[in-house]
Amino acid sequence: MIESPIPHVVSQLQDRVLTLSLNRPERKNALSLAMYSALAALISSADTNPQIRVIVLTGTDEFFTSGNDLMDFMNEPQIHEQHPVVRFINALRHCGKPVVAIVRGYAVGIGTTMLLHCDLVYVADDARLQLPFVNLGLCPEYASSFLVPRVVGQQKAAELFLLGEPFSGAEAADIGLATKAVPANELNNYAHLKIQRLAQQPPAAVRRSKALLRAATLQAVESALHAEYAGFAEGLNSDECKESVTAFFEKRAPDFSRF
Repeated sequence: MIESPIPHVVSQLQDRVLTLSLNRPERKNALSLAMYSALAALISSADTNPQIRVIVLTGTDEFFTSGNDLMDFMNEPQIHEQHPVVRFINALRHCGKPVVAIVRGYAVGIGTTMLLHCDLVYVADDARLQLPFVNLGLCPEYASSFLVPRVVGQQKAAELFLLGEPFSGAEAADIGLATKAVPANELNNYAHLKIQRLAQQPPAAVRRSKALLRAATLQAVESALHAEYAGFAEGLNSDECKESVTAFFEKRAPDFSRF
């Protein structure tokens, strides 16, 4: 049994499937540094555990995740190899076992970009995804500056990032950012049928196939990550980001007219 070290991430192992559920509804499942650390440790442990064949990431009915806990993140803005966010990023992208995401409600920021590193993504058709980095005075992360244009095309990627507007689960599936969009009341049953099928596949063949499917982009993803880390750190220290965060907590629209 793999137990979560914190209540904000719930782990459940059943039929060789480890489900990791984000469980911080009072903060819209905003990811704290402690949650990133827990997820990194759980994914790494699951990857070497012979009892586990599939890892599932999910949230609550209303929120997959609203993204980073801004105050928590601003308290430790320096990006380094042992930063909880970096450890989570590396654990998920290097995981040799298949990872499936089940997404309901809002999936904001890293709630959308982490889906690029999952193998199967099932979303409620009325889910609300968003890449609001520019809105916050920041830049794309989690190699999304490379992966999103590769999936949806350059101009659609520019629209998603530069305008930072929400889009539905149905559109995410249409443009290739999700495997399948399903009505919310059918999502659990549909996804779990696929997950059980995946768990019954020959496990070594699944791992070899996953590795081959990702091999061609490994170097480009690594390069994009390092460029994004530098850009993200620059953004966090910018007056634009400070104005965005201040406006968020003051519950007003940010004013970029002086920049």
